[in-house]
Amino acid sequence: MLAQYARAYKTVAVRTATPGHLVLMLFDGALRFVSAALQGFECENLARRNEEVHNNAIKTQNILRELQCSLDMKAGGEFSQRMQALYEFMIDQLLRANMTKTAEPFQIVEKLLTEIRNAWAQMLEQTVSQAA
Repeated sequence: MLAQYARAYKTVAVRTATPGHLVLMLFDGALRFVSAALQGFECENLARRNEEVHNNAIKTQNILRELQCSLDMKAGGEFSQRMQALYEFMIDQLLRANMTKTAEPFQIVEKLLTEIRNAWAQMLEQTVSQAA
């Protein structure tokens, strides 16, 4: 029953969020999956560990691809080009981490995503406070 309420809440949150907050939600989701992958490395069962790392790497890559698709390459100019390259770098790191089953590339992606996410959240806060 609680899971059903949680899904309903999440659906309403996504449907009512501004585009800026949807991007923030994507960053939060990507960070959640990177964290789950890193926790997967602690699993002693090799098959389970590999499954956790793989599944969460794929989920994070999918979110990064969605973030790439959200970039406006015409209006965004150099910023969009740099973000496109940064997202591609992170996707490559996740591919490497998934193939080698090493944590370091996940840690690199986690650090980058955290910095970008926090900057995005700060920008949203400033935008809201300026509008008020």
